Amino acid sequence: MTDMVGSLQKQEPDVNSVSIGRGILPITCERIAMKKVLCLLVCVAAYVTLSGSAAYAETGADMKLPVVSGKGETSAHMAMDAYAGRYENLRQIDGKCPYDYKLVQLCLLLDTSNSMDGLINQAKSQLWRIVNELSRAHKRGEDIRLEVALYEYGNDNLSMTSGYIRQVTPFTEDLDWLSEALFSLQTKGGSEYCGHVIGSSLNRLRWNTSGEGLKMIFIAGNEPFNQGAINYEIACRWAAERDIVVNTIYCGDYRRGIETFWQRGADLGGGSYFAIDSDRVLKGISTPYDDDLIELNSKINKTYVPYGKQGKQNLSRQMEQDMNAAKQSSAVSAGRAATKGSKLYKASEWDLVDALEDKKITVDKLEKEYLPQELQDKSAKELENYVEKKKKERETVKKQIAELSRKRDAYVLKKEKEAVGGETLGSAILKNLRTQAQAKNFSFK
Repeated sequence: MTDMVGSLQKQEPDVNSVSIGRGILPITCERIAMKKVLCLLVCVAAYVTLSGSAAYAETGADMKLPVVSGKGETSAHMAMDAYAGRYENLRQIDGKCPYDYKLVQLCLLLDTSNSMDGLINQAKSQLWRIVNELSRAHKRGEDIRLEVALYEYGNDNLSMTSGYIRQVTPFTEDLDWLSEALFSLQTKGGSEYCGHVIGSSLNRLRWNTSGEGLKMIFIAGNEPFNQGAINYEIACRWAAERDIVVNTIYCGDYRRGIETFWQRGADLGGGSYFAIDSDRVLKGISTPYDDDLIELNSKINKTYVPYGKQGKQNLSRQMEQDMNAAKQSSAVSAGRAATKGSKLYKASEWDLVDALEDKKITVDKLEKEYLPQELQDKSAKELENYVEKKKKERETVKKQIAELSRKRDAYVLKKEKEAVGGETLGSAILKNLRTQAQAKNFSFK
C-alpha cells in the first residue's frame, strides 16, 4: 500500500489533458478545476485509508495531510487550502494587498511559552537597532517603506483551537504600536506549533504582491519545529512559493536546533538558520553620543501636534514607548531616538505635521475639538503657520539626530567587532537583513 501511495505521489499529470475514466478531455478552465478536485480527493482518500502509514508526518495529537508532488496548482497551496477548512486562522485574508517595489515587510513570530522571557526581552531591547539598520535601505534611489507584523505562539493563555497562536499586530508602519505590543507580551506554558504559526502569518497578513519587494519571516523558539497539526514542510514550501523568506532562530544549542528541524524549516523556506542564547541579557553598547540623542528626543517630541479622535492617545503612546526604551537602558533609548529621526518613523495618522506633509488631511477638514486646547480657536491660516513652524523645528532636530546617529553607529560597530559572544535575536536578524535585501536589489547607505 505504501508503494501505491509513493507511485501516486510521483506521477505527474499531463499538462495538456486530464483523464476521466477511459476518456481524455482537453484542458479548459473547468477541466483545471476538476483536476484540483480530483487531486484533493486522492489526498483525502489516502489520508483516511493510510492514516497509520509512514507516508504521513505525525507529531503531537494530529495527523498531517500527505505530501503530494505536482505542477500548476501546487501541492503546498492545496494542502494549505485544506488546512484552512479546519482552522479559521489559516483562512486567506480578504481585501486588497499592497503592490510596492520598495516595501520591506518583516514578520516576527515569537515563542511566548514559559522559558522564553529572555527572547522577549531581547526583542524589546533590539527593535530600534533593527529598524535603524533598515532606515539606511533604498530601492532605485528612493527611501523604502517598512511594515512589521508580530505574532506570539506557544502560550497557554491563547486558545487551543487557534493552535495557541495570536496575531498581536498586523503589518503596520506604526512603530510605537509595535513597541507597545512587544512590551505587552507575557510568557506562560504552552505547546509550540511552528508550522501553524507560519501558515497563519502567510494567510492572515496582507503580503506585498510585488515581486521586487522584500518579504521576510523570522520565527524564534526552543521546541521541535515539527510539532502540531500543520506540517511545517508544507507551510515553509508555501512561503517559498510566494517569495516569502522563512528564517529560523533556535533558542539553544546549534546542533539541537538542527536535530529538531529548525534548519530544515529554513532550508525549505529559502532562509537562514541561527541558534542563539536567548537568556543573554542585553543592555546595548553605551556610546558618548547617547545623552545628546536622548536630549534631542525630548526636543523632537515637542514638535508633534495631535489631531483626530485618537491623536492624544497616540501622543501618550509615544511617550510611554520612550519610557519603555529608557527602562531597558540609555543605549536602547538612544537607539529609539535615532529611529524617531529617521524617515521610517511615521505619525501621519495622528500628527498634524506629518499628516499635512503627506496630504492625508487639510486644515479646513480638521475637527478642532480634538486639537490641543491652545489651537482650537486659531484660524486656518494661523494653524498652517503654526504647523509650518513645528515642521521646521523638526527638520532641524532630525538633522542633528542623523549626524549623531552616524557617529554612534560607527562607534557601536567598532565595539561589536571587539566583543566576544554568541548570537542574539537582534544579531541573527541583522545578519540576514542586508544579505536578503541586497538579493532583491535594495542598497544600503
